[in-house]
Amino acid sequence: MKTTKATFSVRGMTCEHCATSLSAAFAVLPGVGEVSVSFPQGLATLRASEGFSAGDVVQAAAIKGYVAELQPGHAPSSRRATTASDDAFDLVVVGSGGAAFGAALRASELGAKVAMIERNTLGGTCVNIGCVPSKALIRAAEAVHRAAHPRFAGVVTQGRVDDFRELMAQKTSLVEDLRQTKYAKVLAETPGVTLVEGHGRFVAPGRVSVNGREIQAERFIVATGMRPHIADVPGLSATGYLTSTGALALDVLPTSMLVLGGRFIALELAQAFARFGCKITVVQRSGHILPTEDDDVTEELERLLVAEGISVLTGARILGASRQEGERVLELEHLGERKWARAEQILVATGRQANTDDLGLDAIGVKLRSDGTIEVDEGLETTAQGVFAAGDVIGEPAFVYTAAYEGRLAAENALLHGPASKQPRNYAPLPAVMFTDPQLATVGLNEKQARVHGIDVDVAKLPFSYVPRALAARDTRGFIKLLRVRGTDRLVGATILAPEAGDLIMEPALAIRHGIPVSELARAFHPYLTGSEAIKLAAQTFDKDVARLSCCAA
Repeated sequence: MKTTKATFSVRGMTCEHCATSLSAAFAVLPGVGEVSVSFPQGLATLRASEGFSAGDVVQAAAIKGYVAELQPGHAPSSRRATTASDDAFDLVVVGSGGAAFGAALRASELGAKVAMIERNTLGGTCVNIGCVPSKALIRAAEAVHRAAHPRFAGVVTQGRVDDFRELMAQKTSLVEDLRQTKYAKVLAETPGVTLVEGHGRFVAPGRVSVNGREIQAERFIVATGMRPHIADVPGLSATGYLTSTGALALDVLPTSMLVLGGRFIALELAQAFARFGCKITVVQRSGHILPTEDDDVTEELERLLVAEGISVLTGARILGASRQEGERVLELEHLGERKWARAEQILVATGRQANTDDLGLDAIGVKLRSDGTIEVDEGLETTAQGVFAAGDVIGEPAFVYTAAYEGRLAAENALLHGPASKQPRNYAPLPAVMFTDPQLATVGLNEKQARVHGIDVDVAKLPFSYVPRALAARDTRGFIKLLRVRGTDRLVGATILAPEAGDLIMEPALAIRHGIPVSELARAFHPYLTGSEAIKLAAQTFDKDVARLSCCAA
């Protein structure tokens, strides 16, 4: 009988007895012959034959409290697939974004034979038409703005966009480089994963058709992401509009733009294009931008955006769209009056919708929610047994880092755990960042959410005018708020509105995750004249008047 060698790294062993215990556990697994477990090296080497499953090894180690991972280049030739057919797999992943890659890489570590199906561009939303291109342009817009608005006496600088086409080409080059190095190259070097190009559609339980080729598997993960949702505005389609995808692909800078929406994507792109020199009007249906955030946050950010020359119309109802004299025109009802707003372009950023159409999900019993996202349980399994879903396609939270986490978890639950032992998802605490300038970073609860959950909180709010780093940089925009459960030392939320707020949010996130008391944040060493001092000062604000402290007082 033909055998192959499988090598696993093992974390958690503390002595030779651990190695002996693991050897005994591995030796009784199907398809396992000789077993050698080395405590000093942290390795387990097995002789594998027919019936061997790397997932069985990982699960056996986990039962005893250890973490085993199949080493790249040491995958056994005999995998779980029930036949040797090129069209039979242990796991099929539909999509190729963050969740899909998280799933495929984890499945490879578990020794599974995996097919990844992609009908469009490899890499999904984030690298191609989302996070990467948008943040590249946001940074470029920030460079223009800072050059045009020097903050220091005696300094004269100028900033303008000289060649918008060249700027966009540089952004595209970055996207292509990252898609090649972080997706195509990674996929090519991952053992056991096959990319299948084409549109995948379920035709029956356990079977998906891709351009006429029928692929079979025991387990599936749907990770098809989302696309922009288009607001139902009379005349909009005939008038013409951009989505975020189209806006990030422009090679000519519009002179003016109407931005529909008032959340993350709308505000990030609105400010970036305004700083490039485009006249921007934000049209938001709610009474505030970012309606789920606290009022003091949205009011301050709106004030700062308006100060940069951006018009913000909140509480506006769009009645229709049309083209008049070469311009795109929106008819609005605002503050009880009928108004018209005109611009060269309209950007629709009113939300996103799940890519669940034409996947054949109804043929296998996968239930969708009313908004089109896939219904899953806490272990990310859908209403069809053996079919899991992960990433934006299952709805909020819709971040690339949560998508990757969900993909890995879905793969583990699909390949390692039965229905009764699936591991539940857990996002707490989940940091989020909006890349406007100033940035908005949040974790845990804000004041609105605390009230909804019936949690009585103390609030410490510190303007950045009290932070030495901000004073030295001549940029005191924004503030930080910390929330603790009233009468306790337990932190439950943080909101930071400030330049580079995203780089500050992880300290309160870790404090919430690991139960670090607020008083410890106040006492901990924070290097002077760094942004992190804001966390310390805000924590001190619960019990002290920081205006009466020396600038470097502990």
